[in-house]
Amino acid sequence: MRYKNILKLILPAILFVQYVQAQTISSEELCYLTSVWKGERFADGRPKIPESLIERAKKVSVEDVWTILKNEGYTNQYEGGWKTIDDNVVAGRALTAQFMPSRPDLVENIKAKGKEDGRIGDTNAWPIDELSKGDVYVADGFGKIAGGTLIGSNLGNSIYSKSENGVVFDGSARDMDGLSEIEGFNAFVRDWHPSFLQDMVLTGLNKPIRIGQSVVLPGDLVLAKRAGVIFIPAHLAEKVIATAEFIVLKDKFGHAMLREGTFTTGEIDSQWNDKIKDEFIKWIKINASDVPLTRSDVDRFMEQRTW
Repeated sequence: MRYKNILKLILPAILFVQYVQAQTISSEELCYLTSVWKGERFADGRPKIPESLIERAKKVSVEDVWTILKNEGYTNQYEGGWKTIDDNVVAGRALTAQFMPSRPDLVENIKAKGKEDGRIGDTNAWPIDELSKGDVYVADGFGKIAGGTLIGSNLGNSIYSKSENGVVFDGSARDMDGLSEIEGFNAFVRDWHPSFLQDMVLTGLNKPIRIGQSVVLPGDLVLAKRAGVIFIPAHLAEKVIATAEFIVLKDKFGHAMLREGTFTTGEIDSQWNDKIKDEFIKWIKINASDVPLTRSDVDRFMEQRTW
């Protein structure tokens, strides 16, 4: 009987600790989940992909990145079917949030704990307070449209002031006109709706989430373009972007050769002979200012690629 009484006292405490950890995982746990990354990290544990790599990512295609990731065994990183404000590219480090349908007891406890931790406002504002420059706020809003509007123009301005970036929501947003006035901001959402957020609560912050059929870890390199949104694992970001840049170079060279009539379509689209390879190296030297890769990078890709 005594042991049963002890369990009654201990079990709620264990469950509470598990709940807190489920809402915001520790930096130690996040470092473990992203342990393949060996570079710099934020204080919250997220991999800190360099700004220079984020800028390079904006110039590659979602299709090339998808192919490269697929070849690496990462087949659940792409999601399509978005509505946006404009065609501006969104690229940056993922800061993740998970929302669920609300229920009174859950909401009460989450908000009480948030107040203890010094959080202000409704739970949809909490992820915004964690943003830093270069972050992309990525939220699993379980696809909710009416009543699933995670931001309007006020929160949109706050997001951009902190991150200088856009958002990706598996949910909706409101006040498209107001958001469109924020220069440089873009939102990838499932739809737009005039309603206010209701019957939703934040249940996870800075933890792995699901966006449609894709998996997102905090710190992933987000690339959102008209072709869709793809989430690049941080430890593969340099390799994926460099490979995609090489593909862009190869395609530009091929197009130039076809326009000039130097080679035929069959020659460019099939295995390259030594003559085409030599012309490619010459073309790279001539267009060196437009080549983001080092010569050693180009040589490495030339050696590794099966032409």
